[in-house]
This record gives sequence, structure tokens and C-alpha cells, in this order.
Amino acid sequence: MATIDVIMPQMGESIAEGTLSRWLKQVGDAVKRDEPIFEISTDKVDAEIPAPNAGVLTEILVQEGQTVAVQTVVARIETEAGAGAATSAPAPSAPAPSAPPPPAPPPQAPVPQQPAKPSAPPAPLAPAPAAPPRPAAGRAADVGGNGGGESAEERLRRKSTPLVRKMAAEHNLDLSAIPGSGLAGRVTKNDILGYLETGAPVAEAPPATAPTVAAVPAPPAPAPAYAPSVEAWPGDRVEPWSRIRKLTAEHMVMSRRVSPHVNTIFEIDYTRVVQLRARKKQEYAGRGVNLTYLAFIAKAVADGLRKHPVVNSAVSGESTVIRRDINLGIAVALDWGLIVPVIHHADELSLLGIARAINDLGERARTKKLSPDDVQRGTFTITNPGVFGSVIGTPIINQPQAAILCVGAIEKQPAVITVDGTDTLAVRTKGMLSLAFDHRVVDGADADRFMADVKRMLQEFPEAAV
Repeated sequence: MATIDVIMPQMGESIAEGTLSRWLKQVGDAVKRDEPIFEISTDKVDAEIPAPNAGVLTEILVQEGQTVAVQTVVARIETEAGAGAATSAPAPSAPAPSAPPPPAPPPQAPVPQQPAKPSAPPAPLAPAPAAPPRPAAGRAADVGGNGGGESAEERLRRKSTPLVRKMAAEHNLDLSAIPGSGLAGRVTKNDILGYLETGAPVAEAPPATAPTVAAVPAPPAPAPAYAPSVEAWPGDRVEPWSRIRKLTAEHMVMSRRVSPHVNTIFEIDYTRVVQLRARKKQEYAGRGVNLTYLAFIAKAVADGLRKHPVVNSAVSGESTVIRRDINLGIAVALDWGLIVPVIHHADELSLLGIARAINDLGERARTKKLSPDDVQRGTFTITNPGVFGSVIGTPIINQPQAAILCVGAIEKQPAVITVDGTDTLAVRTKGMLSLAFDHRVVDGADADRFMADVKRMLQEFPEAAV
């Protein structure tokens, strides 16, 4: 009879903690190896986590809604099926980061509201480099005694995430003065947002003994999504925001506050695309790929961004970062929120490669199989409300990008065309494309030239590119 620890996985190098959003199995349930047993939410992605072994789920140590450090033991599985399925209640009072060495300091994970210890050394305000958290930092690293008298709790608190350190530096905050709700009192992003919202005084700036501003200034931290309190009337249903909804709200408010949004709208005649798609759709399906209008649009956009690099840029302080790579974010609407997986190096892909990537990322987004890398380093975003019948929209820019393209409904319409010098009425397949761009770096002429090239390619799509 053997017991296997189930841990909070590290979903990317920059991610130090995760929120256990939902248990898919309960104590006493039999589980199969690689069968999803719980869902997590991080700053980057939602995902289902599979069981490391087959057996019976005997303990649940972290409850739904709790945020814990990576490598924390969240549950235990008895590997011999039927060997004493646990009858005791879940024991959230004992979670601790898993590691093979024997226990040392008492586990800290179940005390998410523990206030910061005054003796903890203040975190540096300058964006000094810090190594990402190592696996089993809560226990294995403490046994080695390399902290020089610093406790495991103090070291864990000091090792805040890069995002938290950046926010603290931007707002001139002393992390040691902010009560933390993370493991061992570690300050999280929400702690800083709450601290700023209360109007608490900020720490005095440290003396400038050396330049503390990076060569490329960091973008502003996300702003809290402020909203007035509204009374719930009898019969109303109040649904607290999920983590993904909170992050989306903060991101959208920040983007509207930061970027002066301007929109340009072009009408596209997709008749050429319709003809090519009709000829090639069956061939693509035989290779396991659904050839959609969006694939043609993404291909035209990727080629257009290579010719108009300022549209594929970002603002950093008083500088423009012209991105070398063209990484297309494709917004996917899910029942539980919005997520934007990324096609990396889209300009290097054929139409088939882009169509395959869109199919794959969309399916993995819906089944919560995306990795953090799948949603990072986007340089331009495409959103497609046209699938729901929207004629066109004016979307909010996905920061820190400089532009976002909106695809409207594609439908048959009457149109006047010229045949042999004579105007005639014909049925054409048409739709709208709108571009929202950051007018700080993208001028109207730049945006319109980019859109004109996208339109030209879609209306004259080369046969060789299909």
C-alpha cells in the first residue's frame, strides 16, 4: 500500500502560485492515471490537472478557492484501489510543499491570511533580478540552511513574483509593510491592488545611489476594475467573479485608461476567399484541419504586419518597442470567460499551418489543456465576434500590444460590380474588419495602409498560398 502526493504544479517559470478553482473528484473516488482531478487558475491560464497515478483519492488538503504556492501538496492518492478509501473529512490543516526530505519547519500553506512578520526583511524596491521559485522551496530549500539565519517563511515572503515586485516598484511600495494573503504571508497581486485601493500611504523612496530605472521602462500595472456597489433585490442571483473574470476586468480598465483608442473600419469582399475555400476545404479536412475564414484573415494579417511593423509594436514609457516576432493572439470566447491563445511566428506558417494552429488552440482552450506558453508573448490580437452575427465591433486593445483586429459577420450581400466596363448588380460575400489602434504610436495613415494591404490580399488571395 503506497500513498502518492498530488502537488500544485508549476505552470511556467514565472508562476509561483495557483488557485485551486474546482475539484473534479471527491474523497473516496477512484481515479485513473492522467485523469483530470482538479482545476487550477493562475495569472496566465486555467488548466485541468491530471492524477499522477491510478488509485483512490484519500485526502483533499487544499479547498476550492484557496491559493497556494507551487509544489504544495493539495491531495493524496492511495495507489492500491480499494485499500481503505478514506472516510475521514478533508484535512485542509496539513498542506505543505512536497519534497522527499523529512519534515522541517511546520507547514504554512493552510494559513493564507497570516499577516506579515515585522522581522521579515523588506523586499527591494528596484526591479532587481530574482530567480524564479525553485520546486519545493517551502521545505527542501530550507533544510540546507543557506538562508543565513533567515527563516523559511521569511525567504518565501521575500521571493514574491516578478509581477508583484514590478507593481511595488512602480508605486514605490515597501512589500514588508503590506499584509500578505499568500503562503507564509507572501504579498500577492491582489494584496497590492487592495492596498492601493484603500489609499494607504506609500513608503518613502529610497536614496538614489545608482540608476534604478530600467533601460526600457516597464508598462503600468493593471488598475483595479472599480465599480459601485449595487444592491441585490429579492430574486436576484449574485455571482462572484472568477479569477479569469477579475483579470479580464482589470486588464480592460487598464487598457482604456492607458491607450488612446482609435478605430478604422474596412469593408472586405470575401468572394475570392469563398471560391478558394470551396475548392480546398475537403482536402484540408482530409488532413484533419477545418479551413475557416479566420485562417485566411490571420494569414493576411501576419503578412501585413511584416510590411507594417509599427502595428506590431508595444509602448514602453516614452519608447516604442518594435517586435521582431509576429505572434498572433486569437481570442476564444469560453463559457467561463475570455482567453487569448497565441500562434507564435505566424508569419512563418503557411495557410495550412495557421489553420491547424487555430483549430488546435481553440480546442485546447475549450478543454483547459493550454499551457502558460500558449497564452504569452502575443504581439497582435484578432477577435471574431462575427461568428455570433455581430456586423462589427470596436474592441479594447490587449495590452501591451498596439492594435487589435475585429472580424465582423461574413454574409452574402447585393453589390455593384463592373464587368467589361459595365456596372451590374451581383451577389457577393462581404464583411467588415475594424482595427483599434493605440494612437500614441500608430498614426491613422499607418493603420489604414496596413488595413488596405490586408483587404487587398483577402480580395486577391494567391492560389499558390492555399
